[in-house]
Amino acid sequence: MAKFLEPTAQEIKLNHVYRDMGLTDEEYDKVCHILGRQPNYTEIGIFSVMWSEHCSYKHSKPLLKQFPTTGDRVLMGPGEGAGVVDIGDNQAVVFKVESHNHPSAIEPYQGAATGVGGIIRDIVSIGARPVQLLNSLRFGELDSRQNQRLFQGVVAGISGYGNCIGIPTVAGEIEFDSRYDGNPLVNAMCVGIIDHDKIQKGTAKGAGNPVIYVGLKTGRDGIHGATFASEELNESSEAKRPSVQIGDPFVGKKLMEATLEAITYPELVGIQDMGAAGLTSSSSEMAAKGGSGMHLTLEKVPVREAGISPYEMMLSETQERMLLVVKKGTEQKFLELFEHHELDSAVIGEVTDTDRLVLTYDDEVYADIPVQPLSDEAPVYVLEGTAVHREVTHDYSMIDAEETLLQLLSHPTMASKYWAYSQYDQQVGANTIIKPGLSAGVTRVEGTTKAIASTIDGEARYVFSSPYNGGKMVVAEAYRNLIAVGSEPLAMTDCLNYGSPEKPEIYHQLAESTRGMADACRVLNTPVVSGNVSLYNETKGDAIFPTPVVGMVGLIDDISFLHHYHPTAGENIYLLGETNDDFGGSQLEKLLYDDVAEQEETIDLEQEVTRGQAVRDAIRAGSVSHAQSPGKGGLAVKLAQLAAYFETGIDVTVELSAAQLFSETPGRYILIAKEQPVEGAVKIGTFGIEQLTINYNGGTINYDVKMISETWKGAVSTCMTSAV
Repeated sequence: MAKFLEPTAQEIKLNHVYRDMGLTDEEYDKVCHILGRQPNYTEIGIFSVMWSEHCSYKHSKPLLKQFPTTGDRVLMGPGEGAGVVDIGDNQAVVFKVESHNHPSAIEPYQGAATGVGGIIRDIVSIGARPVQLLNSLRFGELDSRQNQRLFQGVVAGISGYGNCIGIPTVAGEIEFDSRYDGNPLVNAMCVGIIDHDKIQKGTAKGAGNPVIYVGLKTGRDGIHGATFASEELNESSEAKRPSVQIGDPFVGKKLMEATLEAITYPELVGIQDMGAAGLTSSSSEMAAKGGSGMHLTLEKVPVREAGISPYEMMLSETQERMLLVVKKGTEQKFLELFEHHELDSAVIGEVTDTDRLVLTYDDEVYADIPVQPLSDEAPVYVLEGTAVHREVTHDYSMIDAEETLLQLLSHPTMASKYWAYSQYDQQVGANTIIKPGLSAGVTRVEGTTKAIASTIDGEARYVFSSPYNGGKMVVAEAYRNLIAVGSEPLAMTDCLNYGSPEKPEIYHQLAESTRGMADACRVLNTPVVSGNVSLYNETKGDAIFPTPVVGMVGLIDDISFLHHYHPTAGENIYLLGETNDDFGGSQLEKLLYDDVAEQEETIDLEQEVTRGQAVRDAIRAGSVSHAQSPGKGGLAVKLAQLAAYFETGIDVTVELSAAQLFSETPGRYILIAKEQPVEGAVKIGTFGIEQLTINYNGGTINYDVKMISETWKGAVSTCMTSAV
């Protein structure tokens, strides 16, 4: 052990070195029990990352068991790199969302870029070719230069990686609120297409089968990245800048193409990307899933510089790397493939029948750990949550509707995100049918009449107001967005972004909102096939809003109706669904009062299904030329966004109060059609005039469409050039 200067097992215990790695005293004792001795430095490092919140879900695993994960179309659910769902004709869609919040707070460009790179490799490791990227982002208000810097860096990182690797970014959402100051959320989603017979799993089987490393040489970047993602941000976080990985999209492109070729080789046994916890998670998880052991000879690992220790190799999160297990005797075939793609690769070990992860360096043993306990016996914590009741009442009776609409449209959350998505390549591959801007993204499945619709949506203020109902609402919002482009919602992935679960109020938010999400998934028939949990999103003790994000994928069997899916002047505008006084968690509430009232907004999930099916059928039949679900900001904001997006006027009359124009009652649709397309839809006006006119009980909103369009489209860029 003299080759590398590291604390001894005794020093680790006496000096509590494991605490700095994120392990508690009780967890350290459990490690000692599993090993039957005190762990050495490499071993305790491995346990610390595998048992981090980011890798083990030790505070969220019991809550995740609520989610339905099976269904008629589900081919592969949680537990692998991504979920796989059947879309017919021996084809499947593969998708997942992941967070890269903490790295993006420290180094926004690389944090976001590596978040995109990591989620792409998750999809590629299943054997699928990525066809869509999406993102869900949260930042503090744009009146601060710090938040501008974070926003600018994250958007540049997303575009810098996605554009270079050649995958279109087709949809997303961005919100701004002071509760995200210093702790932005960067959730990246990727969607791919695969044939059934090419689906891969991250498994290591067959004693003697070689283990192959491919990709960038291992450096010291990203060490303890998984642990860093499992703790609160504070004054010392800036010092952890070296924990942020560096992405290389050009190598990422080579690795993607080489991997997609490698999966066509029948000699491939298993493959997994080296994501969080790098070589540690990929090797131990593959061995655990295969019921096998693994022996790695670490002196064979390609490294960027001399002197990198086994501890550093195993915990490094250097990007653009994959780990493969192949049939014995065929390794040269794979090495030649990777050489052809100009990638570093090496045989670094073999599968064993010992059920142990053994690491040696020049014949010295640096770790000898039983595989199953490492992967499966991380501690699980079931805590007590506490609901905090906020006695807050707000008065909405005296608002100026015309002024309020302009104020909401001028806020970056409600404004067009053109400033961001114009930096993304939206059409590379030439299969994008609906680009970002107003609707779910839609991408043609090459060589077929089918298309995949995808959306990513998050809720925060609703969940803070009423966690259980807010959880139901985020799933239903994604569902409606897919319905609105004529697709059949299939399944979903989720990313749960919360503060510290050790705080009773936040644990209550997490427990109740996931219960609501699970109930919605069952009724809407959208099983959860993959996902990610990001906890400890706090800066100096202040938590973000609880922000569950849902990525949902839908299927369009025949895209022919989309050729005419565009509103034309003279068509009627219909509203489907009642509008109630639903202001708790709304953008109107935020504008007027900033805080969040406790309000039990109700959502009828059964009605969501029947209403959604009727709307989808009408769209596919060609009787609806455009559909939108009024979401944040309510009916008036959505009508204004439609007018601005299409640069065409709207004249509507509704029996609503001024405040109800901005109510965010769920379950509603705006439908543009020549005649009533769905039973229960009420005609409220006409599309295709010169002005934006909204007549309501007691007044009229009247704006020039050009002015509304300039306000909506220019708000973000205006904010980015002015700050204190």
